[in-house]
Amino acid sequence: MSRINADKTKYIMKPFLPILAALLTIGTTTTAEQRPIFDAHIHYSHDAVRLVPPEQIANLLREAGVVKALVSSSDDNGTQLLKAAAPDIIVPALRPYRRRGETGTWMHDPSVVDYLEENLAQFEYEAIGEFHAYGDDILTPVVQRMIELARERNLILHLHGDREAVDLIFETWPDARVLWAHSGFDDPAEVTAALDTYPKLWADLAFRSDMVSRGTLDEDWRAAFEAHPDRFMVGTDTYTPERWYYVGPHAEFSRDWIDQLPDTVADGIAYQNAAAMLAKK
Repeated sequence: MSRINADKTKYIMKPFLPILAALLTIGTTTTAEQRPIFDAHIHYSHDAVRLVPPEQIANLLREAGVVKALVSSSDDNGTQLLKAAAPDIIVPALRPYRRRGETGTWMHDPSVVDYLEENLAQFEYEAIGEFHAYGDDILTPVVQRMIELARERNLILHLHGDREAVDLIFETWPDARVLWAHSGFDDPAEVTAALDTYPKLWADLAFRSDMVSRGTLDEDWRAAFEAHPDRFMVGTDTYTPERWYYVGPHAEFSRDWIDQLPDTVADGIAYQNAAAMLAKK
């Protein structure tokens, strides 16, 4: 098993129904009193585009109380379709992938640079990523050029990688804004240490449920959230089409554990931190 798949298997959430037809009937219980959600880790890739139209995806996000979503896709067509369907919700990001199966090879493929440059010239984005890179992958010419492109346009870098990759990005571009996907699948103390080191590092909690045990917020995670109340955010990670079933339940799951924190911390994780990250240009 690759380390990418091993990461997600280690922290997999409760099983969900792998039936795309459910997307057409699913509802939520979102009310005006519930916190809005900024989902900072959404994908709408080519396989999901074939199965669920963008208008339905937009409705699903609205019903879940997701008022903003950082969206990327493989290829970029899904992102553009969804932005057209819900421009008030979608915050577009550009992945360096044109199709599935490139997560471990893209950093060695010079044609990726052409793909990024062409899309950046044609469309507006707030981020590049989510991209997978570990350790000295960051030093490859392709990744270095991608960081340069982000720097030229002041875009967020949404990294799925380890602490070494985080360090090397900031070594390359000290003023980068980096969103660390899945908080690196690291322990809360290690995540806190990274956030202590880099004021412009944020951490999403996509595809993680270890913040909670039997409905109670983990104390180590509580300490991390209170140490850096302005740097964490939630995300669903719809990396396969069936994960779209989980957008509504994930929003409710997030609200349940976030509600165990002080309101100022809870509001930050639910929405405000992601909005502030985008505003720091």
